[in-house]
Amino acid sequence: MSILRILICGGGCAGPALAFWLARAGHQVVLVERFPALRASGAQVDLRAQGIEVIKRMGLLNAVNSKLVDEAGVSFVNSQGEVKATIMANTSGKGTQSLTSEFEIMRGDFVRILYNATKDNVKYVFGKTVELFEENEKEIVVHFSDKTSDTFDLLVGADGQGSRIRKVILPARSPEPYQRLGIYMAYFFIPRTESDNNIRRTYHAPGGRMIMRRTHNQTETQVYFILKDDSLDASLIPGKDIEQQKKFWAKRFHNAGWQTDRFLEAMKTTQSFYCQEALQVRSETWHKGRVVLLGDAAYCPSPFSGMGTTGSLVGAYVLAGEINRSSDDLPGAFKKYDKTVRPFIEEIQKINPFLLRLGIPDTAWGIAILHFVAGLLCYLRIPYLIARFSETEKGGWKLPDYDEPKQV
Repeated sequence: MSILRILICGGGCAGPALAFWLARAGHQVVLVERFPALRASGAQVDLRAQGIEVIKRMGLLNAVNSKLVDEAGVSFVNSQGEVKATIMANTSGKGTQSLTSEFEIMRGDFVRILYNATKDNVKYVFGKTVELFEENEKEIVVHFSDKTSDTFDLLVGADGQGSRIRKVILPARSPEPYQRLGIYMAYFFIPRTESDNNIRRTYHAPGGRMIMRRTHNQTETQVYFILKDDSLDASLIPGKDIEQQKKFWAKRFHNAGWQTDRFLEAMKTTQSFYCQEALQVRSETWHKGRVVLLGDAAYCPSPFSGMGTTGSLVGAYVLAGEINRSSDDLPGAFKKYDKTVRPFIEEIQKINPFLLRLGIPDTAWGIAILHFVAGLLCYLRIPYLIARFSETEKGGWKLPDYDEPKQV
């Protein structure tokens, strides 16, 4: 195996996970992140199925377990806060995960775990990003935002669903890689109250509005606003500054009921506000020459899949494995990466937009029907039985095995 000099663009979950495997194999890895410091923030994420297995192979299971969020299940409530149905997490160690994973963790804690596992062997550069690049048969020359440049053997775009690296390598006149769902999300942290417990609350209001409240520590509660609106111009939300974004969400969720007034009042002063369009990235192009995409930049499955973090971990593991196997044939390694992991990605991206949107009703009658069906299913213990006795998850796709690389 030849030792490569590798640049990874993006310091979220996917980039450091890839850096972990590549640095362990002896490659020289540089990771650039556009934020001025480690972006150890964000909402709650979960690990499922094959993602849990990757964490075990990384030897990070104990570190992850030490930071898990105590979320016991999910309840659906009405405007009076009355519970209409509850689906508990499957903690049996057998079967599949339910709406709540057995491995729930705050994104910031998970990012710090990956950073601590790689910081001694990976060069992190903050406050800097890739502006442009050019390649030849032997190397790729990368020009950075600080007007410096450097040469590498390959460039990895792990820069999120709005990836600038992806925009450069997509063929001319390629179709837009986004599959839009007409759904938008905002989340923020607010002070915890005595009524906030370890059961996630999900509330529906007429007008295609949904609110989730989940608590991750003794002082803070997370709030998620979810809005279904096909007529909304996606640029209206991320295109405004934070105060304008807050005004937009306050207007749309005014008089929504339940604890909305509390959430809207706390939203005014929260420092953790973030919103985005919930979408999928579907692209036939994951690589070109010495450039390859990873994680949300290549195959964001959307927050509703519950598999975004797992998809990034699996992709990083496979990409590193194929690079280590074929470090002298990068195009061949990238093709094998694509061929190996694409069936898994196609599986986790199997979201039925109709059913997803049906779960965010427009009318009070639709909400009542949703509560009745959910209550009946829980009374019959259907969610528990499905989770407990399912033998495989996500199509039964098995994580490949890679031998420890031999350096030459």
